[in-house]
Amino acid sequence: MTEPVGRRQTLQALIKHVRFLLTFPLTSFLSSCLNSSFVQAVTERPKGEIMNQGISTHTTDPYRLPRHVVPIHYDLRLEPDLSAARFAGQETITLMVHQPTSAIVLNAIELDITSAQVEGDSGSTRQATIALDESLQRCQLTFTAPLTPGAWRLTISFCGTLNDKLRGFYRSTYKDERGATHNLAATQFEATDARRAFPCWDEPDFKAVFATTLVIDPTLTAVSNTRIASETLAGGKMVLRFAETIKMSTYLVAFIIGRIEPTELRMVGQTPLRLWAVPGKGHLARFGQDIAAASLSFFENYYGIPYPGDKLDLLAIPDFASGAMENLGAITYRETALLVDQQSATHSELERVADVVAHENAHMWFGDLVTMSWWNGLWLNEAFATFMEMLAVDAWKPEWKRWDSFGVSRAAAFSVDGLQSTRPIEYPVQAPKDADAMFDVLTYEKGASVLRMLEQHIGPTVFRDGVRDYLHAHAYGNADTNDLWVSLGKIAKQPVPELMNGWIFQPGFPLVTANVSPSSELTITQQRFSYLSDTKPSPLQDRRWQIPLQIRITAGGKTNTSRMLLTEKDTTVPLPKGWESVLLNEGGHGFYRVRYAQDLLNRLLNAGIDRLAATERFNLINDAWATTVAGLMPLTDYLDLTARFTAERDKNVWAVLLDSFSFLNRIITAEDRPYLEAFVRGRVGSTVADLGWAPRSGETEGTKQLRGELIGAQGKLGNDPAIQERAAALYRAFRTNATAVDPNVVPALIAILAHTGDAARYDEFNEGFRTASTPQEERRYLFSLAAFQPKVLLERTLARTISGDIRTQDAPFLVSAILGNVYGRELAWGFVKTNWEKMDHLFPKQGLRRMCGGIVNLATPALERDVCEFFNSQRIDLGGKTLEQYLEHLRIIVAFRERDGTMLRHYLQASL
Repeated sequence: MTEPVGRRQTLQALIKHVRFLLTFPLTSFLSSCLNSSFVQAVTERPKGEIMNQGISTHTTDPYRLPRHVVPIHYDLRLEPDLSAARFAGQETITLMVHQPTSAIVLNAIELDITSAQVEGDSGSTRQATIALDESLQRCQLTFTAPLTPGAWRLTISFCGTLNDKLRGFYRSTYKDERGATHNLAATQFEATDARRAFPCWDEPDFKAVFATTLVIDPTLTAVSNTRIASETLAGGKMVLRFAETIKMSTYLVAFIIGRIEPTELRMVGQTPLRLWAVPGKGHLARFGQDIAAASLSFFENYYGIPYPGDKLDLLAIPDFASGAMENLGAITYRETALLVDQQSATHSELERVADVVAHENAHMWFGDLVTMSWWNGLWLNEAFATFMEMLAVDAWKPEWKRWDSFGVSRAAAFSVDGLQSTRPIEYPVQAPKDADAMFDVLTYEKGASVLRMLEQHIGPTVFRDGVRDYLHAHAYGNADTNDLWVSLGKIAKQPVPELMNGWIFQPGFPLVTANVSPSSELTITQQRFSYLSDTKPSPLQDRRWQIPLQIRITAGGKTNTSRMLLTEKDTTVPLPKGWESVLLNEGGHGFYRVRYAQDLLNRLLNAGIDRLAATERFNLINDAWATTVAGLMPLTDYLDLTARFTAERDKNVWAVLLDSFSFLNRIITAEDRPYLEAFVRGRVGSTVADLGWAPRSGETEGTKQLRGELIGAQGKLGNDPAIQERAAALYRAFRTNATAVDPNVVPALIAILAHTGDAARYDEFNEGFRTASTPQEERRYLFSLAAFQPKVLLERTLARTISGDIRTQDAPFLVSAILGNVYGRELAWGFVKTNWEKMDHLFPKQGLRRMCGGIVNLATPALERDVCEFFNSQRIDLGGKTLEQYLEHLRIIVAFRERDGTMLRHYLQASL
């Protein structure tokens, strides 16, 4: 859950697919309350929340447990039966009771609790009456006489099912080389699913020590958070007892059981490091182990704190709903996020593995050692891990220029944060489903973006020292946003809360507009950016941010950079005599968009965009496209602007251009599509011709990746017959000799051939999916099945998503991909409506939520009305503001079509 599935692959899609008002004082108050100690929390909670002699267990917040009984230590014993998909368990929990009570309330769901008793220091035991509340996911244990304050031991016996929902304690399956099916049991507990595996206090600030014992078939292997302390045979079963963990939250507990094999152990300082995979895939672990070792060492140095666990295992799980999960010492991954063949993988596939592994390792400190007090502070975990993954991978592979590529991540956050239905990075969370909905680009990418902006503003060394202070101050405990600001402000000697609270507790971001007055003064104003004009007066329109501005002014051939903090609505900056050009957001680290007056934009362009850094060029075109979608820049001006980038060689800049062309492809009519195809060929063709089809000596990885992206665009969006013919020939050569084609071009060949493919090609690619030798190859062929044009072939793919033929971790994303296929979107939408109940039952909730994101491609007024009617009539709730955001994205693209569709048609026809 910590690393959303496919985050690296879907960031650009999130840009294409172009949460409630909260004032800071209230948030600050809530955060400070949540950070209090258990005893303080009991005394400070509202009346009626503290139980009176255990008679009442109801709190004012139905989703939070009472604080007067606190777990200290779990001794957990589980015996899974993989073939029967069942498990039995017993736990003894050492408790501290802070006030007399006749009832203990903890979390449990989908468990059969058979007995519960407590034992005091005297040795006497008391049996409990057990009552389960499924709606609140709680278990109440009631005793005939009150438990007195002090230490108690609670023993509970229970059993449950290894479910197929990819959450809690669940079953995964895989086939070996001979086609035999094997079962594997794994866990996924974040945010609130540990309660599905064992009764517990399933909230992040109920930290405790865990000692796990697994009783398993002796032919299997088991991994948990810590090293194996003892291993014995009893009753024909292997009994593995694991060492005690550090004090940590329930959502970080993990156990994986099955036929899995480790790599050779590698020592990183004092930490044993291994990767695990199902038999036959261990040879794909080398790259992941390299970045795991490099990032682990990097973080120990950066944080100034040794790795907090006693070993580190990274495990590839065949069925896994998320991208990865930061369980302390036993990090779990999708196979595509950990296992990779360095020789056949594309640069982006290697980049994804590096990013995800570094992200999860960063969590061992930010999230595991120090944990947010409650789910409203999830960004403290995820934004920092995202920021730190960039730092670590950039240090490991500086030639990859990861901070340049991070512009694509920042743009994905912009696309959601420009909605009226956006939310603050941090906002109140009550129900578990609202916590689940926080795993999005606002938590990850916006959070990381504002951290990068702060780091650049106060300086990287000062920022690092502030992070160290925060981690040392709160190690093994919980913290909130204000705790982080205190540490950073102390080291920076700056008022960090005043600077940052607007970015964290306030939705949206600023549009900075630059004009030049007749007296040659640069006038800079800020306002909230929005894709849709707000027809009703709103306090959000008057929002202000403290914006770190970095301005580069060129005069007389020389450049000068100035820094300032824009705190008011507007300000003026005098320009030197003979000034030539002005660039705002130098370096591109600010989380704001820039809109230049036409004269300022012309001066920048005429000075030569090649004089701008890659990130600055990225921001220039990305901001221009966003203001075009918002109706602040004429579409014709934007399309003219794209002509200035035909000589561009940065893959990230091209990502924006191709994304905007794809956006136009979704709104254009079928009759006018040939005009758009010709336009795309005109913009892309010269660069494809210059780059060729094969890499050249000394070429960067970015250039290799760009070649594949542009070939794919010309063959699909450009519908270029010559490119399609060449792609078919090269694919034939590739099937004969895998080294005949650069790996970065292979996905483009598959995509082009699927785009033009028939039934024979579909069967060929389906066989490629079934016989793939790497997770990445399997994914390429699987998702190619969503790119065909014939409806009969797309119907086959859709049917397979609910037939059990495709893993439920992938099926919802395949449906979403067909919703994004302009030749199959109406077909896919009809399928979703017809099969909604079945998909809701089959698919993991996270996957179902992401699948619904595909509705933003249904870009006609009639389809939009149908979408709104369906979701309203079905009363579908995706958690948080997720659905509201999807529907607003759809409204934006339909509004764009209605406003600029005719203009687009005339422009394209005239450009032929």
